[in-house]
Amino acid sequence: MDLKKELLRKFLNLSLPLVGFASVTWWPSPPDGLPNSLSPWIPQVFWPQSIYPEANTVMIIGLPVPLPILETAPSIYYHELYKTVNSMLDQKAYEIANFLTEKGHPSIYLPRDGYGDIKILIDNPFAFFSHKHAAYLAGMGSFGQNNVILTPAYGPRVRFNSIFTTARIEPDAPRCKDLCIRCLLCVKNCPVKAIPEKGDFPPPIDKKSCAQRSTILRDEYRSPCGICIKVCPVGKDREIFGRKNMSIYKDDKRFEKYHKAWEHVKRYGSKGKPE
Repeated sequence: MDLKKELLRKFLNLSLPLVGFASVTWWPSPPDGLPNSLSPWIPQVFWPQSIYPEANTVMIIGLPVPLPILETAPSIYYHELYKTVNSMLDQKAYEIANFLTEKGHPSIYLPRDGYGDIKILIDNPFAFFSHKHAAYLAGMGSFGQNNVILTPAYGPRVRFNSIFTTARIEPDAPRCKDLCIRCLLCVKNCPVKAIPEKGDFPPPIDKKSCAQRSTILRDEYRSPCGICIKVCPVGKDREIFGRKNMSIYKDDKRFEKYHKAWEHVKRYGSKGKPE
């Protein structure tokens, strides 16, 4: 069986709804058809072949963040969901890497979050590899105003992980249009005003302010923030969960039952006051 087909079957068995394949040659020479023009480009030190020189292909896997849980953010509920999704991604990526290695294609997985503590990102706001840029190059989504990847199915409510393999697997051609509608809801709702309204797209966010807020929320057991991805209108998941009307996040009496539910969750299990 063709290796890519075998992997796709493996992904299906692992209940992975989002997968992508990118050639390591796309980091120095991006393919045509990408939905956004990124400047500056990814520095060479962050390319896959700079981390695992034997790598020929990067496989990206993604798991969704269910919107009704995210709507309670910041809360202990989203805090626990975040940890669960990250753990599942790491486990699945590890299993895929071992699967390939045993078939004679040495492979390694990368951790979902490549930093030891959120406080480290205040002074040095970079992990050693960007999964979102890998997903972008694999054609899985486009960038949003908040500088995260938007996907057709889940908008920005997705967590990604990557596997580096020596196997040469046919990459996926860019297949995603620019999904951001420039509604600026992420800009208007950011508690620390970290997302620029104007300038280059996607704009560089104030990572230091974002990390400082996350540090506070972590100490209160209700990190991460999640607000900019909560209020994004992009994604078919909004229709599935009955959240297409964006007035649900405003002080609208038609949605009072939802606000009461979110406030209930926020009152328990963490130190912070409901926002």
